[in-house]
Amino acid sequence: MSEKLRVGILGGTGMVGQRFISLLENHPWFEVVVVAASPRSAGKTYEEAVGGRWKMTTPMPEAVKSLVVLDVNDINTIAEQVDFVFSAVDMSKDEIKAIEEAYAKAEVPVVSNNSAHRWTPDVPMVVPEINPEHMNVIEFQKKRLGTTRGFVAVKPNCSIQSYAPVLTAWAEFEPYEVIVSTYQAISGAGKTFKDWPEMVENIIPYIGGEEEKSEKEPLRIWGEIKDGVIVPADHIKITSQCIRVPVLNGHTATVFVKFKKQPTKEQLIEKLLAFKGEPQRLELPSAPKQFIQYLEEDNRPQVQLDVNYENGMGISVGRIREDSIYDWKFVGLSHNTVRGAAGGAVLCAELLKAQGYITKK
Repeated sequence: MSEKLRVGILGGTGMVGQRFISLLENHPWFEVVVVAASPRSAGKTYEEAVGGRWKMTTPMPEAVKSLVVLDVNDINTIAEQVDFVFSAVDMSKDEIKAIEEAYAKAEVPVVSNNSAHRWTPDVPMVVPEINPEHMNVIEFQKKRLGTTRGFVAVKPNCSIQSYAPVLTAWAEFEPYEVIVSTYQAISGAGKTFKDWPEMVENIIPYIGGEEEKSEKEPLRIWGEIKDGVIVPADHIKITSQCIRVPVLNGHTATVFVKFKKQPTKEQLIEKLLAFKGEPQRLELPSAPKQFIQYLEEDNRPQVQLDVNYENGMGISVGRIREDSIYDWKFVGLSHNTVRGAAGGAVLCAELLKAQGYITKK
């Protein structure tokens, strides 16, 4: 156990924090030693602080039940006990920016699930299979912060996971115009049906800020590092609508694409199945062996059948077909709180460890 990196979970009592804790149970590289939350939870055991609000389908891990929750603002105390932290704090964007940077300046690497730093120019926003080289911007960030090992890295929005990897797999055909509609699960809002009964048999055609993220964040992921900052790509335009649907876990996307180079359906499927990245090459613990699967049946992918593909870390694609206005269209599905949130952040941390950015103190 002593060889494992010591991890803190900031915001560990919320839904994403709970997902972190469940995913890190028995992790081969990481061990949760600190759970931090708001001052009202501090001083209680984790089991007491969460109470009846445990939202995972698996039981609360025994190893964390008796951990005494620390005040997330007590940065120096936490910094002494951990090698790095995951951030899932529930605060305003400005407060999140400030506290994550404060941890970084205390020489604690921060791997964040939050959106606050996604557009900080020298903070990498990474899907490990797509843009692992963006972690190189950390060296410029550390110079700005005046740190030797502290930095902030983030993962992107959950909704883009069901289509950005697909478009990346098809990069050689030069997609340049995309329409995407996402049908998003209620756990993306940190809710269950028990918390949000008005979502039963209901659709809400608006999720605040989500459409801008869906249109802009893929461009940053496909961007490049210039002069110490990440410059977004400009070779592709995306327009989106984002809708909340009565599903617990799983974001589905319907996507229409125009290409500069015309592929066949067989070529599109072949590129999806062959698509691999650094997580697969390095055999990182949380990496899906087959990142993207293609389902031939007309009624797939389905949330109930496919959301847990590759333990929730894989992407499911179906219904690739020619379109009468655009060139091709497809349906994608990803698990929003595993690949799209905590699991994606854990994979980022594994990549950072493999790259030498996260080390034992």
